[in-house]
Amino acid sequence: MKFLRYILIFTPLLLAMSCREAQTLFGYDTVAKVGRKTLTAADIAQAVPKGITGQDSVNYVDSYMDKWIIRQLKLQEAELIFSTSEGDIDRMVEEYRQSLLIRKIEQYYLDKDVDFEITDDDIEQYYNSHKSDFRLSAPVVRGYVVTVPERYRRREWLLKQFSTAKSMDSDKFKEAEQVCLKSNFKLVKYEQWVDYTEFLANLPLLRTDSNDKLLAKRDIQQIRHNSSYYCFRVTDVLKAGEPMPLFMAKDKIVRILINRRHGEIIRQNEERIRTNADNNGLVKVYRDIAIEIN
Repeated sequence: MKFLRYILIFTPLLLAMSCREAQTLFGYDTVAKVGRKTLTAADIAQAVPKGITGQDSVNYVDSYMDKWIIRQLKLQEAELIFSTSEGDIDRMVEEYRQSLLIRKIEQYYLDKDVDFEITDDDIEQYYNSHKSDFRLSAPVVRGYVVTVPERYRRREWLLKQFSTAKSMDSDKFKEAEQVCLKSNFKLVKYEQWVDYTEFLANLPLLRTDSNDKLLAKRDIQQIRHNSSYYCFRVTDVLKAGEPMPLFMAKDKIVRILINRRHGEIIRQNEERIRTNADNNGLVKVYRDIAIEIN
């Protein structure tokens, strides 16, 4: 340990040097040794991050050495325990190396052909051809919720405007909307499909209750709560099990189309390298060799 501490005293000097300079000063002096594995001053100089100084540098080197020692001890113990499985381990390491190389070459193919665009027409075409793959797991709705104080004397007129409006784009609806805006009444519109639970969150209802019965009506409905009327209308419903709207499926479709395109790129390059190898005589298949399979 005295030798190790002596090395650590010179850590700031070591860190200021290049690997070559450290080798010149310390030679290849061994800083630590585990079995036949050695750690040199040059190894440490190469590993320590640039810019680290003072006590931080001492702590880093101390920690680095401790981790190196533990790592070597683990490796030696593993080699001793699993010596009979050395062939299996070598095979696993080789398979992992090959997998890494294959992933890198496939990524190389993809990086060369990243200039492809998925258009809205591509998405819509895929959606129309695979609607059965995109089913709703819960109802979605369109509609609106307006909160009107109980004391508001024109409440019935306002509700009639909403109830007789054929759509949220109609003049009657826009007139009623302006009244809500001027009177500071809360009006929440869902012109796009939204989860039914999100719609219900605007109403004073218990989450534990079943509110599916509210989906059956298309007229204005009211709930009185705390001196206010929560007036709401479900204009459209898609139930669980029905095809989901295109915009809800869009992100998933984009991922599918990207993965499909990636698969095509990889397959095309596999065909290219196989064709080139066959043409150049690099591949030979001996089909008349019998293979015994246990």
